[in-house]
Amino acid sequence: MKGDKMMGLLTVMAIGLHACSQSGSSPKTIPGRPASIGIVGDTADVIKPVTAGVALIGGGGNVDGAFRWMIARSGGGDVVVLTASANAGYNVDIDSLGKVNSVETLNITSRELANNDTVARIIRNAEMLFIAGGDQSRYMNNWRGTKTAEAINYLLTEKGVPVGGTSAGCAVLSGLYYSGEGGSAVSDSVLANPYDTLVKVYNNDFLHAPYLSGTISDQHYVKRGRQGRHVTFMSRIITDYGIFPMGIAPDEKTAVCIDEQGVATVFGVSKAYFIQTDSSKKPELCVKGQPLQWNCNGQALKVYEIPASATGNGRFPLSVNDTTAASGGTWYWWWVENGVLKTKQAP
Repeated sequence: MKGDKMMGLLTVMAIGLHACSQSGSSPKTIPGRPASIGIVGDTADVIKPVTAGVALIGGGGNVDGAFRWMIARSGGGDVVVLTASANAGYNVDIDSLGKVNSVETLNITSRELANNDTVARIIRNAEMLFIAGGDQSRYMNNWRGTKTAEAINYLLTEKGVPVGGTSAGCAVLSGLYYSGEGGSAVSDSVLANPYDTLVKVYNNDFLHAPYLSGTISDQHYVKRGRQGRHVTFMSRIITDYGIFPMGIAPDEKTAVCIDEQGVATVFGVSKAYFIQTDSSKKPELCVKGQPLQWNCNGQALKVYEIPASATGNGRFPLSVNDTTAASGGTWYWWWVENGVLKTKQAP
């Protein structure tokens, strides 16, 4: 009897160890998959029903609620993570948050890799795509105008899968985007000179996410005090392109998740901001070497601040120009006087 009990105990232990080894599997590399630095899960492609959506994440750490939101829309299919640095950490992170067929990271560090047919095919086969943080100028320089960009846009505009990005990955998902080339712009410096050499903003020449063609995003928003530079970017877009943009800005560990109807909800631990311009309220002064002036009687920009929650809070519809349809947040006026950003709560 004792021997039978011991054998049974050993069998149970072996089964448990096997289960642990399966659930805690580390990313593996597969020959013949250029740019791939690791995959977890089933390497065979699957086709699952998907629901479109875009997740704009402010950096500073993962937002589990946003990943779960994307995974639910992926149908449990294949997830692809894009990066320009050798970090496959998202594979296990995403795999642990929901049931998916696989998670694979592609480290696309050159235009040659970005134009590789196999790389493009892996992206096109994804039911969910996530663009990691880093340096958005590397994404722009290595991916823009390549088969990789075409594949991402196919997912965004035709296949309709959930696509997300954090920090630099968030920056390039808006149609109007700040490139960060040459260094990171600082609010005080660019408010004092909106034509500072670090202010480089591009107009819809890269990725084409639904509802974001007229939007510029910014990230690490409150943590790094980026409100002033974001407003400066918007003043330059009006002055240089004649476009009156919207701004969307999640703080760190916070995500703006936009569903297939263009309705945004905020996940995470901090706040997100939705900044509206008005074609009747142009900057009074936006020129090289002089402080930005965008006053309009203290009502230059109307801003909706939504606090985040773990399961998603608030509602901001991007598809309609109706401020009464927003909920869960607070309205503010923002304006700039002689290079100084000022705010007040709207009545």
